[in-house]
Amino acid sequence: MTDRTTDLLPEGLEDRLIQSAAAVTRIERAVLDTLTAHGYDRVRPPLIEFEGSLAARMDGVSRNHMFRFVDPKSLRTLALRGDITVQVGRIAATSLVEAPRPLRLAYAGQVVKIAGTALEPRRENLQLGAELIGTDSVAAASEIVELAIAALEAAGATGISVDFTMPDLIDVLADGPLPLADREAVQRKLDMKDAGALTEAGGADYLPLLFATGALPEALAELEALNKDSVLDSRIEAISQIAARVDGRARLTLDPTERHGFEYQSWFGFTLYAQGVRGELGRGGTYRIGGSGEVATGFSLYPEELVEAVKAGEDIGEKVFLPLGHDPVIAAKLRADGKRTLAALSEADDAGALGCSHRLEGVEVKRL
Repeated sequence: MTDRTTDLLPEGLEDRLIQSAAAVTRIERAVLDTLTAHGYDRVRPPLIEFEGSLAARMDGVSRNHMFRFVDPKSLRTLALRGDITVQVGRIAATSLVEAPRPLRLAYAGQVVKIAGTALEPRRENLQLGAELIGTDSVAAASEIVELAIAALEAAGATGISVDFTMPDLIDVLADGPLPLADREAVQRKLDMKDAGALTEAGGADYLPLLFATGALPEALAELEALNKDSVLDSRIEAISQIAARVDGRARLTLDPTERHGFEYQSWFGFTLYAQGVRGELGRGGTYRIGGSGEVATGFSLYPEELVEAVKAGEDIGEKVFLPLGHDPVIAAKLRADGKRTLAALSEADDAGALGCSHRLEGVEVKRL
């Protein structure tokens, strides 16, 4: 008897079967086509790199999250990538260092991590994205947000929401009108949305931030309560300009102190959601490339949950059965016209059992 346990996959990994594989293929192609149409050129970094390069190129990437092993050739430690953004930064700082700026690059590929979480147990993901390297201006951020929305629309996502954040907000306020003795403690309490604990941590002046969340216009109005000495004027104006660029394309919200997933972002970040899709679909923002210090703006999409949401209805296309002795010229024309064909290998092949909807009879295609 066959021991089926020998074929079990490791925790957090899965096979993509027919409907699911069709959905993920369509989504990847649609996103890349959108990025290409907007002038972003694709690069393909390798799945494996030296651990030191991956870990050091951008803040927020931890060695503890990487699969690592020793290269028998160099005897140096290698790692499977957990983030393609890091690799694109390396490419920009090395092979494309002389390329004109701003540099627009797109990418797609699998990324892995050692362990999932209770909410997200998956350890392998498809990452799709775009990086606008050499600028982190409001215009660049606006283009990136608009492009991310367009990519999700092309992938079939509906009811898209964009949640803005300001990763350096606490530092801006603490360096200016609202000094803090312990910034980290205040930030932790803000993460918990705990007003009492925030006050006890010495952050009473930061209480308005707990109310500066939600629908964008109202949240920005609440944020004005902390805009002493006009230190937030540029941030508020920038968010307003970005929002105007995508007005009507998505629901826009603000959570100005959100930090999860924005470990290396600078003044602007955003998270993407869609109706009927569990959890976030991606995130992006402004940052500096580790090592070179060059500014950049970009986004990454992780469409696995979108695949789960749409795979049942994914159209994999009808197939035309080609009997033995069929005309290969007619079959070739069917394929050139976008039809799928399935050629018989023996007289015993059954068109219906093999999933065909039509059959070629002479020069005519007839529905079964």
